[in-house]
Amino acid sequence: MDEVKSHAHAYPTKKFFVRMITRDIDLKDCILDLIDNSVDNAWAEKGGHIMSLRDTTDLSDFEIHINITNDCFSIRDNCGGMTLDSAVDHAFNFGRKEFSPNDNYSIGVYGIGMKRAVFKIGREAEVRSTYDEGGERSSFKVPINVDEWVHDDAPPWDFDIEESSDLGENGVEIVIQELTEEAESEFSSPEFLADLRWVIERDYTLHLHKGLNIFLNGKRLTGWRVELRQSENFRPMRAEYNDISRDNEVVVEMVGGMVAPPPESVDPDEDSKGDRLSGWYVACNGRIVLAADKTETTGWGAEGFPSWHKQYSGFIGIVLFSAQNAAALPLTTTKRNVNSSADLYRRARARMQEVSRAWIDYTNQRKRDTESARHNEEASRAVSIYDIAPREQVQLPEIEKKPVVPMANVSYSVPKTKLKKLAREMGNVTMSYRDVGQKSFEYAYEDYVGED
Repeated sequence: MDEVKSHAHAYPTKKFFVRMITRDIDLKDCILDLIDNSVDNAWAEKGGHIMSLRDTTDLSDFEIHINITNDCFSIRDNCGGMTLDSAVDHAFNFGRKEFSPNDNYSIGVYGIGMKRAVFKIGREAEVRSTYDEGGERSSFKVPINVDEWVHDDAPPWDFDIEESSDLGENGVEIVIQELTEEAESEFSSPEFLADLRWVIERDYTLHLHKGLNIFLNGKRLTGWRVELRQSENFRPMRAEYNDISRDNEVVVEMVGGMVAPPPESVDPDEDSKGDRLSGWYVACNGRIVLAADKTETTGWGAEGFPSWHKQYSGFIGIVLFSAQNAAALPLTTTKRNVNSSADLYRRARARMQEVSRAWIDYTNQRKRDTESARHNEEASRAVSIYDIAPREQVQLPEIEKKPVVPMANVSYSVPKTKLKKLAREMGNVTMSYRDVGQKSFEYAYEDYVGED
């Protein structure tokens, strides 16, 4: 009789693990994960604190260089570097340990971004770091051969750390070669690179505004210039409050208002840049994780609330969540959405809907007198979101309904020859029957009644 075993082995295979953590994330988001690490280091170098719209931290000393070709990917920064202790104990772990030290107001939370990016992009990588610690300057490197690493499933799942030459300044460099088939194809596409540039400029616009330098293939990226319109009649809202999530304090800051007048046409088949950019934006510790959202996630169409309609174009709302412990933020693992079921986020969404409702009501009232509405809208001026004064509620003009003048239809028949003669005498023989009738009525009214 065979001896009964006391344990059933439940170890994952490395190939299965690699496949699972890379399956549901696209290449752009993997690259953003690597940028996040650089940004976190730069922010830590500046003391790590809340990134609010009123914060004036200067990040202009820091640079992140991303270079992409059809056979190589690299990212290099001068944001302080990764220490050897961090590499040994944290950076190369698959997941954040329960007792890992809190990263002050970092973007990274799950501890898989760098490894996932390496596996998604290529099969050979080298991570190098130069850093100062205790007054001494040190460097190391971690070479990763993915094909060799996945060959042996036995724990521990370690990577070798070796001595390295100095990078010349404190920072991290990651070079990935032997690209995956997906990466090789995407990196050869000008459309991919253009879209990546657009996403980086959008998602790191708060950091770029503070002077952070990000370069893609040698070209400096520029953050979005986000402005809301303001006047005596239009005043954006800007509010801030504190909340609690997982026993951690979270600061929530919200801004919303008109970025552009509503469209004159609401044809759903007519695409417009204004409609694509409108909606809610959500940032976690400074990084945009949800952009131009018009779905239930940000309240549209949720629980009886109106669904997004093109009529509402011209509205932008931004909500920023900031927490010392990133685990308290309503983030998903890909950082491309929010955990909409989190209590913290649900409470914020209720406030977001109040701002959205004010804009919905305005666009409905606007139909009463579009000429007057356009006049008010054109009188407003663009104001940077960083300069908007605190205001709990968005202020939008009340549009009174135009008084309705009772109308009467006049209909009669005359010989066509007579009508043509009258049109000729009025100076336009091609005038329509309706216009002849209208002009003859106005002539008779002025002759018999005079001016109103």
